[in-house]
Amino acid sequence: MIAFACAVLYVSDGDTLRCQDGTRVRLAGIDAPEMAGHCRPGRVCTPGDPLASRAALSRLAAGRTLSCRSVGTSYNRVVAFCSAGGADLSCSMVRTRRAVARYANRERVCR
Repeated sequence: MIAFACAVLYVSDGDTLRCQDGTRVRLAGIDAPEMAGHCRPGRVCTPGDPLASRAALSRLAAGRTLSCRSVGTSYNRVVAFCSAGGADLSCSMVRTRRAVARYANRERVCR
């Protein structure tokens, strides 16, 4: 895993954000509701309110510098576990029910 700092420029949705250096980060181990029109045909997307999910991640991350650990890449994004003030963002999103635990790293989320 590669550690890096991400000064958050903006939050795209409930599981994706952009760092000031241009890096797009997809939070590892979770899936949040897709913004309108972003659920690919044939895919079963996570139910819920995408605007509420984005707002929740914005409250946790916007304007902060995150500590992140990269675990891979997906769709030109770095997939990473990130924390703000010691709180894991993936876990926080699952605990507040604004995202669900998913993918190979789901057993790590919210232990």
